[in-house]
Amino acid sequence: MFAPMNRDKPATKAMTEGGDARLHLDPKTGLNRYHSAPRPSDVLAYASSTANDISAEAFAHVEATMQALAPAGKLSPQAYAAQLEQLRHRIRQAYSLGNDVEIVFAPSGTDLEYVALAAVAGKGAGGTHNILLGADEVGSGCIHSAHGRYFADETALGVAVQVGQTVPGLDETHVDLIDIPVRDARGYGRPSSEITAAIEAAIAAAAAAGRHPLIHIVHGSKTGLILPSLADIDRLRAAHGDGITFVVDACQARITSAAIADYLARDAIVFVTGSKFMGGPPFSGFALVPPALATGMAPLPAGLATIFRRAEWPQAWPGVDQLPDGANLGLTLRLDASIFELERFQALSLEQVTRVVLAFHAAVRQAMIGPLPIRRVAPYPQGDRAEADSHPIEMRTLSTLDLSHLGEPATFEDAQRWHRDLLAHDIRLGQPVKCVKLPDGRWGATLRVGLSMPNIVARAALSDAALKRAFEADMDRIELALAAVSGQHSASPLAEAC
Repeated sequence: MFAPMNRDKPATKAMTEGGDARLHLDPKTGLNRYHSAPRPSDVLAYASSTANDISAEAFAHVEATMQALAPAGKLSPQAYAAQLEQLRHRIRQAYSLGNDVEIVFAPSGTDLEYVALAAVAGKGAGGTHNILLGADEVGSGCIHSAHGRYFADETALGVAVQVGQTVPGLDETHVDLIDIPVRDARGYGRPSSEITAAIEAAIAAAAAAGRHPLIHIVHGSKTGLILPSLADIDRLRAAHGDGITFVVDACQARITSAAIADYLARDAIVFVTGSKFMGGPPFSGFALVPPALATGMAPLPAGLATIFRRAEWPQAWPGVDQLPDGANLGLTLRLDASIFELERFQALSLEQVTRVVLAFHAAVRQAMIGPLPIRRVAPYPQGDRAEADSHPIEMRTLSTLDLSHLGEPATFEDAQRWHRDLLAHDIRLGQPVKCVKLPDGRWGATLRVGLSMPNIVARAALSDAALKRAFEADMDRIELALAAVSGQHSASPLAEAC
């Protein structure tokens, strides 16, 4: 299991550096805590909702980049800044963005939360009221970073810190955090109107405390939800104007150029990471900052100098000079691999992408209608299926499977064990997510099956028949492995959540 190819390559080693402990590889397995690594793998992986390995094509590209930039494994600050400027240009080109959209790079999606806090610093006399949506459907570390606190024992700069400690400078602009659940007690997605009403109440509470509301939008949660709707976002903007700021969590990267343009036009910051749907190695991220927010910024909080390097921020941002003028080769290479995959994907036509995604979706549904009692968790609120069908095709690249009926009942902890046990079958799926409630209040078992951009690129040229056979073979293999690890062998009909 897990072919050791490229395990000792300089590029592999470099891509495990310049971040937090989540990048570190276990010396025995050669894998990180998500059972992936920055090298090609023979494992059957549909884990694009958690973390990817790296395609052979992207790895070859990264090796060439490293040879050109840092043949001795060292990158100068000047070369780093130049490389990040080139990456900014490539991102703008890939998403058809104007040059007035600023881009901030970060070692992970978790670190991107600091960018949003910096963007609204000083807007409220009493600080910032950070309104998070679906804390159970975002990364666990984001709860700390969205609160302006450190989320790991060491930053990407190698600075030793304490988890939960406030980042210096952010304590001067007090950050208050609340969470609005995106699913109800039964596990169904909450309607946009209900989410929006809760946001309105949070805005009122922020106003009473003199704090500026920073409102998170989820565009592709861990289970594929998009909340609130654009129409409700527009209603909030009409009611509150510049008194609120939006930030879009599109860290799954299941977002189109058109959707990004829609959010930026509404002056929302957009978070994207390269290691999930985009298919790059873990971890990397970037924030797209709209022109209206990119001017008149307050100086960066001093504590960000423990997290970021100067070139990772726009040079016109006030206070950027206090950041260390260093280089992060690992982050450069991880970003380069991700953007390489983004460019290959964006070169496909909508028709090519749609054909592959629908074939994948059909194979998942067919595999679930079989001997295992599996339910698909709906990626939309009850009654909103028609609206969900109008979502960009990328949103159909992820299926969350409710496996709670594979036990008596099966719990979240069972799913964690099955997720690990599947590795013995050379299969890696997306991690369990807490979105199914059992009658006794515990979280039920789930796993996620997701396509990545490299998956789509690799199969875009197949004939319809070959495409169907390829996905059916993969899903049948996954179904058999799930039956083996769960001890489930009896037939049971599949129920579709709706």
